[in-house]
Amino acid sequence: MTGRGLRVAAGVVSAGVILGVAELVAVLAGAESAPLPAVGDWVVDQTPDGVREWAIDTFGTSDKTVLFLIMGVVAVVVAALAGLVERTRRPVGSVLFVVFGGCAALAALTRPQATWTWIFPAVLGTWAGIIVLRSLIRRIEDFERAAGTGSAPADAAPADPAAADVALERRIVVRGLVIGGAAAAGAGLVGRLLGASSRNVAGERAEVTLPSVTAPLPEVDPGADLRIPGLTSYLTPNADFYRIDTALVVPQVSKEDWSLRIHGMVDREIRLTYADLAARTPIERLVTLACVSNEIGGDLIGNALWLGYRLDELLAEAVPHPEADMVLSRSKDGWTAGSPLSVLTDGRDAMLAVGMNGEALPVVHGYPARLVVPGLYGYVSATKWVTELEVTRFDRAQAYWTKRGWSAYGPIKTGTRIDVPSSRKSLTPGRITVAGVAWAQHRGIRGVEVRIDQGEWQPARLAVEPSIDTWRQWAFDWEATPGTHTIWARATDGAGETQTEERRDVIPDGATGYPSITLQIR
Repeated sequence: MTGRGLRVAAGVVSAGVILGVAELVAVLAGAESAPLPAVGDWVVDQTPDGVREWAIDTFGTSDKTVLFLIMGVVAVVVAALAGLVERTRRPVGSVLFVVFGGCAALAALTRPQATWTWIFPAVLGTWAGIIVLRSLIRRIEDFERAAGTGSAPADAAPADPAAADVALERRIVVRGLVIGGAAAAGAGLVGRLLGASSRNVAGERAEVTLPSVTAPLPEVDPGADLRIPGLTSYLTPNADFYRIDTALVVPQVSKEDWSLRIHGMVDREIRLTYADLAARTPIERLVTLACVSNEIGGDLIGNALWLGYRLDELLAEAVPHPEADMVLSRSKDGWTAGSPLSVLTDGRDAMLAVGMNGEALPVVHGYPARLVVPGLYGYVSATKWVTELEVTRFDRAQAYWTKRGWSAYGPIKTGTRIDVPSSRKSLTPGRITVAGVAWAQHRGIRGVEVRIDQGEWQPARLAVEPSIDTWRQWAFDWEATPGTHTIWARATDGAGETQTEERRDVIPDGATGYPSITLQIR
């Protein structure tokens, strides 16, 4: 390896030491204070809506993984540059590390839940990385002098008589790189494992016994699920339920530490612990949740059986002021959503949920408690890891997404999706079943129609509708003929409103338009 290659490796190894030491320190300071999560959260907050929606549309629920990969590539490039420009007498690479370490510390301090101690992972990690970089560069310069190459000062005498031995100096440098790399990997791994074990609430969640419901829902009518191959099931398994949020590090909240504070424009401030909920009457409801980022035909929607406690009862105990019109809910990680107070108190089954499909909430879906509100997109209602409900007004407060130009109210639009047949399959003429799901939460689905090419709209058959707060399956039998065909679908809700044909993007309040698929019949 040449001196140039050794310098690149030194920069990368030193950056690894920064991240590894930072992970160790973050065990004490907080997982989100480590440089990668802190910078990643800042990037998410600053990303333009159009770019963010492109990422969600392109990568779906893998968007966070892709962000970390991109950040990793950028970190490697910066580290390599730092190694290339670093000199014993001109520590430009060290200055570059200081700049990026300072940015990471500032990014950590911008997080809503941050304390001043959150600067320590980046600061101490950067200090350790610079020490390693300086040490490695000195050895590399000895090697370059011995080899008669590089940019080490020509008049500088080797620090060791053995420096004249090029092979020996190379071995010393390589050994230093290996030791540094191993130390970086070890520190990062130990820090990550210690942090995960100290904060992980998965074991606690597995032992949670959900409260008994005095009036449990009857079994879902078998007619609610048409059981057509390829058609989305009526109930979405927890493992398959979509996840869209801004948390790069999933909050780990113990039920022993959790509490819900209801405050703001109320006569009586309330604080509830998880144990306090045991004295309350739980409810169990079927509710379909949808993300406002769901494109036409998209899969950012799911249906589950939720167990929890009525929000209208909790809010009534706090006695909201007559002029209040919004509830600003806040997550453990600082994320906020603004929900119309009228929607939370109009009798619909808006709840503080603690269970999902017969289990305690999965950690990634908000354990120990989250909000579930039928009829509103998640960005204005479905706060996970919820810790606060502030009763306020829309003209006094803005939530996370409304600050970024999204609609303040977020009612779910009537929509439908075609699940089968797949446009990727080769189909033969004859009877083909076209099927999908339609939704208009808290209004229900009255009908679904299908159109083949530019023909007439024809009614599809509907599955049983156990609740107006969930999606409804539909199917249409079509005698397919050879050729290329486009199939369209549209839904009509319980209020008699048919979804619009106008094609609109998800920004600022949800996508509109008819879903369609194009098939080749041979």
